[in-house]
Amino acid sequence: MRYVAVVCALVLALSGCAEPFQARVSRFQSLPAPQGQTFTIQAGDPHLNNSLEFAHYADLVTAKLRAQGYQLAATPEAATLVVSLDYGVDKGKVITESDPFYGCGGFGYGHYGYGGLGCGGFGYGYGYYGGYRHGFRHGYVIGYDPLFFGGYGEVESHIVYTSGLELKIDRQSDHQRVFEGHAKAISSDDKLTYLVPNLIDAMFTGFPGNSGETIKITVAPQKKS
Repeated sequence: MRYVAVVCALVLALSGCAEPFQARVSRFQSLPAPQGQTFTIQAGDPHLNNSLEFAHYADLVTAKLRAQGYQLAATPEAATLVVSLDYGVDKGKVITESDPFYGCGGFGYGHYGYGGLGCGGFGYGYGYYGGYRHGFRHGYVIGYDPLFFGGYGEVESHIVYTSGLELKIDRQSDHQRVFEGHAKAISSDDKLTYLVPNLIDAMFTGFPGNSGETIKITVAPQKKS
């Protein structure tokens, strides 16, 4: 039963099904309690400030901040807080399912997702290599060793993507940083219209969070567009 559960979880992770979205979120903050502060949102990449797609994501962040008690400023110059939003997805990494009989069993979890094992089992392990769309510059190399997939001697490949979102908030009066958050996720989909809303939901789950804490957040399935 244990092996069946592992295989089922892996199938969901690599399929296009509406599985729950999982992200790792790190937040650092010294935000005061909302007391009428206003905000404006700008793109981390200045080239996106006139983008309709960016405006859509900025609207999502606006709704989240309003729900927290902050108010959208009438003009950028009048804002108490300046919010910077950046996001992206890498070009993907091919993972190969190899013959399971060359392993020696077991699996586990590790830093930023599933922890890779030396043999048997399966896992994700990653390190920086860069290359996000829209100028986002963090990425991961992913290793994969599956458990009981396919028949003896079969090899099958999939592509997985790493996406990320950064949210920074500065006081406009003195440019002091009061919030900095990072959300990262691995998925079988590279559509920003699917990834970014989920990453925003993850970022604002339990917002503003405990400063210096990295947590795993699961977001309920959303329809992919």
